[in-house]
Amino acid sequence: MVLFGRKVRLQLVPTIAYLLLLPILLALANWQYDRAQQKQQLLAAIEKNSAAESIYIDDLASIAMPKSRYKKIQLTGKYDQQHQFLLDNQIHEGKAGYFVITPLILANSQQIVLVNRGWLPANPDRTVLPSVVIHSEATKVAGRINQFPSLGIKLPGSELTSATWPSVIQVIDAEIISKKLAHPVQPFQVELDSDQPDGYKRDWQTAKDMLPEQHIAYAIQWFALAVTLTLLFIWNSFKTPR
Repeated sequence: MVLFGRKVRLQLVPTIAYLLLLPILLALANWQYDRAQQKQQLLAAIEKNSAAESIYIDDLASIAMPKSRYKKIQLTGKYDQQHQFLLDNQIHEGKAGYFVITPLILANSQQIVLVNRGWLPANPDRTVLPSVVIHSEATKVAGRINQFPSLGIKLPGSELTSATWPSVIQVIDAEIISKKLAHPVQPFQVELDSDQPDGYKRDWQTAKDMLPEQHIAYAIQWFALAVTLTLLFIWNSFKTPR
């Protein structure tokens, strides 16, 4: 085949490799670009939620994650002081400890939401658990909505709970907690505001997820590889064989 006055030689193996790799590279570039758009929308929602006034919601089913993340919320209900959880392996200022997770039974709907009441240091003797006694009268809770704390590596069985109360857990799994309490719980936590009573150390941070610009940079890299591959294929097709 002659193109632009030069003979083009389409070799079988390079052509097949090019036709297989090019769609993959373009798909990866498009995926990273879509991720950038999604992340931009999510960050905009988070910024809006953080700046908005607190809301009072009777029906927690109307909250959808992750768009409701960091939204301020006020709830009225009773703490279930008999069935509390200690989320293990939480580091604060270089010290190991627990997040105290307490179920809150809402006053009007009897729904349950898990309230993170803050951080407590662990005893050097891990068989000795901290006291997390709390009153069970009706109370008002103010905090922010967030996803459950996560681990970098989730080991098999880490979502299981200890048999005694307070129950020590490594990872919060809403389904496992629901079975433990024999009542469904919401798939998110409420981080108790620092000025609220019945809490411990609360230094809530905003998660630093990958920025949209980073996804765009990856998209450009994948697209550049697709262009480079195309140029190499064209060069190989036009070159004069020895």
